[in-house]
Amino acid sequence: MSWHQKNTGNLSPSLLDAWKSSGMKSSGTWEEIFGKGLHTDELFMAWYFANYTNSIASAGKRIYPLPMYVNAALIRPGFKPGQYPSAGPLPHLKDLWKAAAPDIDFMAPDIYFRNFIEWSDKFDFPGNPLFIPEVGNNQSMTQAFYALARHNAMGYSPFSIESLDNDSDNDVARSYRILNQLMPLILENQGKGTMDGFLLDSVDQKIQIRLGNYIFSIKHEYSWAYSNRKTGEIPRTGGLIIMLNPDEFVIAGSGVIVTFEPATNNGSIAGIGIMEEGEYKNRNWIARRRMNGDQSHQGRHMHLPGGEYGIQKVSLYTYR
Repeated sequence: MSWHQKNTGNLSPSLLDAWKSSGMKSSGTWEEIFGKGLHTDELFMAWYFANYTNSIASAGKRIYPLPMYVNAALIRPGFKPGQYPSAGPLPHLKDLWKAAAPDIDFMAPDIYFRNFIEWSDKFDFPGNPLFIPEVGNNQSMTQAFYALARHNAMGYSPFSIESLDNDSDNDVARSYRILNQLMPLILENQGKGTMDGFLLDSVDQKIQIRLGNYIFSIKHEYSWAYSNRKTGEIPRTGGLIIMLNPDEFVIAGSGVIVTFEPATNNGSIAGIGIMEEGEYKNRNWIARRRMNGDQSHQGRHMHLPGGEYGIQKVSLYTYR
């Protein structure tokens, strides 16, 4: 209760509502403070799970002082406490876990559900850096680009990568080769507001991102008449944008069309100065192909094809 009183302004909405329903008492039984119901049963369980876990983490740190984290098994939509692995380090229980387990450094979600954006948002809260220790190895690796750039994630770990076919040429390997090239840039730009990530699928097929003086309109490549469409469900695509300087950007990922416009509403137009496809070697940009003519759709956009991962660098300018 002491911890909750000190952190009232940052409590999860569900916990705060339960506490308010009893008049925000500072002492009493669990049901007197949070009311009767499954939610209080889960709070009770979470407190003791967290206490026990903290005792293990504390003992381990005395021997080997490494950061400690806990994996969170998530909730299926509509499931109630008792129908999922209840009382774990979930967003609606984060306050009890933080109060009872100070030796746990962060809570980490195992994201096997499709609503990746929602769960990433929920676990990216003050004092909890995002780390994804488990994710389906059949999920789009564009999620890694998104998590690293949008949420400054520390890591993204597909489960059981050793069971994938073609270990040097599968989706995980191809995407990680690109991310490995970009990692120095990603680390330099985390937390500075000069980088962002995006995900697109059948539900969200377009997004706008502002970085510096430009707005990037990003659409799923299937929105383009000339894209190489495949039958079946619209695949998840995405990537990241890093601002190198006010007029120069690196965009990486898969399966998107990107157009550019000035952020100022003064009638000016954004033009593509130079656009290149290439790679980074030892932090140095190596241009492999100038994206002119059909490669930029006659100067209209950038295209990162689906089914592969790539990096392009673009220099922009404005004119009236």
